[in-house]
Formats: sequence, structure tokens, C-alpha cells
Amino acid sequence: MKKIISGKVREVYDLENGTMVIVTTDRISAYDVILPTLITGKGQVLNALSNFWFGYTKDIIKNHMISSDLKDMPAEFQKPEYEGRTILVKKLKMIPYEVIVRGYMFGSMYEAYKKGEPFLGHKFDREYQQAEKLDEPIVTPSTKAKEGHDINVTIDYMKQDLGQELGSRIEQAALAVYKKCYEHAYKNGIIIADTKFEFGLDDSGELILGDEVLTPDSSRFWDLAAYKPGTSPASYDKQFIRDWLTAQGLAGKADIQAVDADIVQKTSALYRECQRRICGN
Repeated sequence: MKKIISGKVREVYDLENGTMVIVTTDRISAYDVILPTLITGKGQVLNALSNFWFGYTKDIIKNHMISSDLKDMPAEFQKPEYEGRTILVKKLKMIPYEVIVRGYMFGSMYEAYKKGEPFLGHKFDREYQQAEKLDEPIVTPSTKAKEGHDINVTIDYMKQDLGQELGSRIEQAALAVYKKCYEHAYKNGIIIADTKFEFGLDDSGELILGDEVLTPDSSRFWDLAAYKPGTSPASYDKQFIRDWLTAQGLAGKADIQAVDADIVQKTSALYRECQRRICGN
């Protein structure tokens, strides 16, 4: 067993038998900076949400999940600190794209739209307000950069790179997963405005859903009760802590000393409320 990744949030261990162990920590990053203060329980929330969605969407596409029971993992992980934040997964050949599904006119897409420009190959035939729901969700991939920022590309670029058949399978799977999960979240008071997926291939070449799925770290979640087109809606994701960093003049600065205790508590509460609504506990 060896650690192969120490990411912004996750630690990944290769068991060298075709499986891996992924541990989701309480770390949080914003503006590409890992903050020095942990968010209490955040890793367990992210893990619980991903595990829920893996089970909820397995009729659409298989996923990398094998077990969340520590008894199925090496003895090193059979400790209380790993409970609720650790999973055993199938090792995949990961596809080097983040597959972003956008259901609402927001963020960089809205900025391009206001200028009258297409957004990564997508043109819009009617007028939209900020945060208004699109007629149909769209897929906008980005390349997975080993260093620096990912690069947004068109869906046609990804299909040409991976091949039309595989690229189309990825697009269709991403849209199908998004639409099913969107309906579940909406019924429980959360709008999934956009999200990212990552896919891989197993040894037989089958497309598999991997990484994390529809968490506040990988998605933009809005509170349905407070949602109003034309505004920047209240969210259940990292935007709360981003806003605090911006207000403090700390956005993107690597020398942050600490996050205020009340901000930690409020961020933790937002994550747990998201889990409660979606998972029902």
C-alpha cells in the first residue's frame, strides 16, 4: 500500500491489487488555496453525499465504489478517525477531463452571455436573467491540468480528442446523472445549478463514474426557498467561505493564518444541512 495522491481534500492510497482507498479530510480550499483551518465534519458530509449519489445513480452508470465498511479495508484504516470518511474503490484509468454540467445561466457563462458571446460553443437563442434556468442543461468539459488551472474546452474538442463514441457516452451519462439527481434535490429544497463529474475506464473498457459526485465542493447548490432569477442565490456550497475571504481581502492569498471560528461553524452547518436534505439524515 502506498499513498499516491495528497490532494486539496482527499488522500488516495493504492492497495496495488486493482483497488484504492480514498480518505476525505476536513480540509477546504478556496480560490485554489488550501485554508489552514479544518471545517468540522466536512469530510464525512462529502463522503456521505457521494456514497448516496453513487447508489442513487447506479441504474444509469456503474461507479467505482466497492465498500464504505472499514472492515473491508487494510487494518491501518480500521480506526475511529477513518469512520464515515473512507471508501474502498476500483482503480480506473481516469479520463483527463472534468465534465461540467450547467443547468442555470450563471458565473462565467453569464459573463459571456452578457457580452453577446457564445460560451464554449453554446449559443443562446433567447434572453436570460442571471441565475435563470436553461431550457436544457449543457455540458462544458475542462482539461485536467497537472499544474495550474484547468482549461475549459468545447464538447466537440473533447469528442475529437477521445473519439466520438466515447465522448458521446460521457456526455449522455453526465446529463442523465445530472437530471435524475437534480429532480431528487429539487424535491428536497435544493437546486443543483451546476456540477462536475469525472469518469474512468475499467479493465474491460467500460465507462465508470468515479471521484466524488454532487457534493458542495464539486457543485453549486442553491436554496430553493430563497431562489429568485436575476440575483445571486443563497447557496449550500463553498461560496459562503469564498465571500468571507473576499470581504476580508484574503481571496487567493496563501498566507492566511486562520479562519474565524464562527465562519467554520456556519460553513460546517451549511454542509450538514445539505446532507440532511439530500440524504434524509
